[in-house]
Amino acid sequence: MAGTKPYRIKTISEFHQLRNLSKPEHPLISVIDYATMPHPENSGINWICDFYSISVKRGLSGKVVYGQQEYDFDEGVMFFISPNQVFRLEVNPNLTAKRSGWMLLIHPDFLWNTPLAKTIKQYEYFGYSVNEALLLSEKEEIVINNIFQNIQQEYHSNIDNFSQQIIIPQIETLLNYAERFYHRQFITRKITNHKILNRLEELLTDYFSSDNLMEKGLPTVQYVAGTLNVSPKYLSSLLKVLTGQTAQQHIHEKLIKKAKEKLSTTDLSVSEIAYELGFEHSQSFSKLFKSKTNLSPLEFRQSFG
Repeated sequence: MAGTKPYRIKTISEFHQLRNLSKPEHPLISVIDYATMPHPENSGINWICDFYSISVKRGLSGKVVYGQQEYDFDEGVMFFISPNQVFRLEVNPNLTAKRSGWMLLIHPDFLWNTPLAKTIKQYEYFGYSVNEALLLSEKEEIVINNIFQNIQQEYHSNIDNFSQQIIIPQIETLLNYAERFYHRQFITRKITNHKILNRLEELLTDYFSSDNLMEKGLPTVQYVAGTLNVSPKYLSSLLKVLTGQTAQQHIHEKLIKKAKEKLSTTDLSVSEIAYELGFEHSQSFSKLFKSKTNLSPLEFRQSFG
């Protein structure tokens, strides 16, 4: 089933129907208590939803597969899926762990005409893979659960003209706490994250020391992230917290270092160096070099005269 075309769920009502849940009280937003959710019978199917999903899960006895990654949900975790992302849920029917947690489904139309309609796209963790999920501490989980309960309370009361105004700030608070907790995770999981940093350094050093630059051009963030087995957005978010630089800035920094080496130790022309560094046009190389060093390649070379 894993190789078949993903099944698209267009509405929150359709999601409720597929998971044998009662009809949602609002067509554009739904809060679901995992303890009341039946185990899915259609395990192993690829899904795409036309709405946002924010989940805190514990004791699922299953795996979510996202891209080529698997994440085991024996522990409590929080993860985020935006519209048009492919994921797959695989449930072990033989395990009966007590499940708890929440799922918040938000259709983009619910955010229409609010600032969150635009700002929700700025939360990069919606682009993380499931294996990069947020691992919550006990205190953090209490904070998140309280917000879910506040949203649920408003959701279960009479839906009126004030509902959106009350729920939207709660969603924003939820997203901001998640942002804070992800920053904490980048810092506290130092061993794992510094391994990624070390592997990045080795990967770029090897790439820039080989013929890859001439043959393939500059490595892309997608290539680097894929080689490190993380998503591009997660890699950049992690690097920004650990080093203050994005993945793209790290690639450029390594490039400039290599360019300086060639400019100061060889007699190659700027055009030849640009070609060896994977640039089709020397002007593009010179422009990038000057933006990073405030000197043109020739000015840098002359400084050694």
